[in-house]
Amino acid sequence: MTTATDRTTTTTSSVGTSHTRIEGRDKVTGAARYAGDIPFADLAHGWLALSTIARGRIRSVESGPVLEMPGVLAVLHHGNAPHVDTGYTGMLGTPEPTLGAFLDDRVPHVGWPVALVVAETSEQAREAAEALVVHYEQEPHDVAFSAQHPDVHPQDGFLPAVTEKGDQEAALAASDVIVDEEFTTPEEHHQPMEPHAATAYWDGGRLEVFDSNQGATWVAGDLAKLFSLDPGSVRVRSEHIGGGFGSKGVRMHQVAAVMAATVLHRPVRVVMTRRQMFTLAGYRSPTIQRVRLGAGTDGRLRALYHDSVNPTSTGSSFVEPSAGAARSMYDAEAHHTVNRIVPLDVPTPTAMRAPGEATGSFALESALDELAEKCGIDPIELRVRNEPKVGPVSGLPFSNRNLLTCFEEGARRFGWADRDPRPGVRRDGRWLLGTGTAAASFPVHAMPSTAAVTAEADGSFTVRISAADIGTGARTALTLISADALQTTPDRVRVRIGDSDFGPAMVAGGSAGTRSWAWAITTAARDLREKLALGGTVPPDGITARADTAEAIGALAEKERHSLGAQFAEVAVDTATGEVRVRRMLGIFAAGRIVNPLTARNQLVGGMIWGISMALHETAVRDRATGGHVGADLAGYHVATNADVRRVEADWVADPDPDDPVGIKGVGEVGIVGAAAAIANAVWHATGVRHRNLPILPSRVLRAGAGARHA
Repeated sequence: MTTATDRTTTTTSSVGTSHTRIEGRDKVTGAARYAGDIPFADLAHGWLALSTIARGRIRSVESGPVLEMPGVLAVLHHGNAPHVDTGYTGMLGTPEPTLGAFLDDRVPHVGWPVALVVAETSEQAREAAEALVVHYEQEPHDVAFSAQHPDVHPQDGFLPAVTEKGDQEAALAASDVIVDEEFTTPEEHHQPMEPHAATAYWDGGRLEVFDSNQGATWVAGDLAKLFSLDPGSVRVRSEHIGGGFGSKGVRMHQVAAVMAATVLHRPVRVVMTRRQMFTLAGYRSPTIQRVRLGAGTDGRLRALYHDSVNPTSTGSSFVEPSAGAARSMYDAEAHHTVNRIVPLDVPTPTAMRAPGEATGSFALESALDELAEKCGIDPIELRVRNEPKVGPVSGLPFSNRNLLTCFEEGARRFGWADRDPRPGVRRDGRWLLGTGTAAASFPVHAMPSTAAVTAEADGSFTVRISAADIGTGARTALTLISADALQTTPDRVRVRIGDSDFGPAMVAGGSAGTRSWAWAITTAARDLREKLALGGTVPPDGITARADTAEAIGALAEKERHSLGAQFAEVAVDTATGEVRVRRMLGIFAAGRIVNPLTARNQLVGGMIWGISMALHETAVRDRATGGHVGADLAGYHVATNADVRRVEADWVADPDPDDPVGIKGVGEVGIVGAAAAIANAVWHATGVRHRNLPILPSRVLRAGAGARHA
């Protein structure tokens, strides 16, 4: 047993030093248990049966023959499933529509859950689900996305639908140079390596759920509301997550597992298949965007107009806020942005890595490159001339803004000064070569969180917080932050995460997780050190300090806060085959104080590689006749692989946030922002052809041909 004053302190900072993942060995040796791996006695398995029509009603579910199949325990559907209450607002808004799939007989899109078959083994459940006959009353459906759809309308989301200042038409009329173009991005899917999986059971009147999610308290809170339970009677644990990217929130598989566990009085596990994830796990909505820029001959903007339209489901008004990117990046006398939606008979989209900014930056940064060409100004110099001093729409001061520093450092390291601005003049054998650049931005947030830090009797410390490590290295980052806050070394700190019993905390999303969690941990650690300074013996159960950051975060001064970056890309284009190869990429970022350079670089490089995938590969194709996907698997849905990725480098400039206790901003999203635009701009520089529709497929390169103006 130690005394409170016995603990060795250190003045060496752990934050800012590279540290391998604390749980890394467990993951590569199989010791780390993911949600679908945890063993339970008497475990039953559920398999979701999905609709084959795009709109209509269920006439009947022929469950009788299926219930006679070997091992089948139950068939749950709208006629017999436990009731759920979907009329609530949860931590992140209204519930996703599929959570109420068993409330009635309506079918709003292909892949809607119509039944859950539960059996002794997953193989028996799958066989029975595939044998289940469901009769429908089919209705005409509409999945045709168009900016001219009669139901298109502006829609508020996390951001206001519309912002405007100045007279657009007058500013355009006064402009010497105008860019007015339409850009499109396709439907894209998260598809994390680990599928969505949940196991539910009842233990002494308490609902226990082992799940793969991005926020244990988020899921626990929504399940309590759905099943009308006391919040304290629901516990959700999610220790290891194999990727999320925005898709691992509250989904139908968790609800179905709880329903089945309630009916059968035994543990039930439900795991989505890869194909089911295309309709049940959300996706990045396609967009149609129009960007109009008006400028003087010096390239300084007089008018900026950014309009974005995305489809959503008939049951949810989800907004992909692509026009929001312009609101913080560039100012103009007349500045107008609008996000609009059109409801269709499709699944509900959701947030996907850098929602809004990933898609919006492609249109905006491509248009800026076109403006630079028309003005005869270097693309970086154009951005220098249009760098705002305050928020272009909000008028608020920036906490700090080091975008131009990123461009300066990136241009030096990339060799931008040696670039010939003329398109189509560089060759390497049959390959045309080109380089491009684009800016990156993602908003910085901090959300209220709670944490508990305990000084143990053996001289170590335990940190408890309902954080989620979705593969980012959050557990390791929080260990380094905790060690510094406690003035000790990382080996004396154990961070426990992924348990809703630890109290409310921010989800792993919006690049706000580490910043929010670190704030709570450092506050609790400070209070604990004050307790320990009083002296005395540490009891066997330790000394604990708890923190809630709601008041501190609520008192933050209103400012514009962003992680920023400059993306650079070099491409090679074979105009005979249409093949585009990214030869090298460089990203220089201003993303706050970097906690763990090793995992931060992984995050940034991973985002940039996803940008390659976005630019050249990813597109989900929807069949208008059936309303469903064509090739809803990883054979039909192409992503960038090792063969597509060559030299990708990410680095950063000093950029600590002065208003954050640790100086953190966030690195999870900004790496993908601007990456697709930099590649598209490089393709133009190589070929003289503008590609305004993603992905830049070989077929599109061939149709456009070298020397054309756009594709």
